[in-house]
Amino acid sequence: MRIISGKHKGRRLSAPKNLPVRPTTDMAKESLFNILNNTYYFEDLEVLDLFSGTGNISFEFASRGTQKITSVDKHYGCIKYINEVCKEFDFDINTIKSDVYKFIDKTKIQADIIFADPPYNFSDEDFSKIATIIFEKDLLNEEGLLIIEHSKQTKLNDHPNFSYEKRYGGNVFSFFEKD
Repeated sequence: MRIISGKHKGRRLSAPKNLPVRPTTDMAKESLFNILNNTYYFEDLEVLDLFSGTGNISFEFASRGTQKITSVDKHYGCIKYINEVCKEFDFDINTIKSDVYKFIDKTKIQADIIFADPPYNFSDEDFSKIATIIFEKDLLNEEGLLIIEHSKQTKLNDHPNFSYEKRYGGNVFSFFEKD
């Protein structure tokens, strides 16, 4: 796992082996950030990283200058690792140890980009529920984007806020926008 661009471009990160994670591949992450780079100024964004795992996506945003990042994961080891990397790289990422569904049901945070990377073994309904709650709770700012990473077996294109998807090998990014 490496940081693709920004202040810490090329830096490699090695998460502890005992974390229950499947980090976004470098190829998929680079492609995703190329899409985002054409639409957003990273310095101006507020980002919410759900099921943040190793913090891979949060670190990429931070390296590119994003100041307002919140990473949510229920696993203590993941939050601890993100905090350690933040200290080493001088990133200011707000970490929250919480079940993601409970967090998004109660939070008042509104973000420009919400990235969710739940376990791939979730049901289509569990994936879709993430999008439904985010839009019901109005957690996206105007012109905001929800991105859910999932396997190619998962289908989310019937959600009313679904916009499009991009496939990279076995990874799929589904993009959702406000009506």
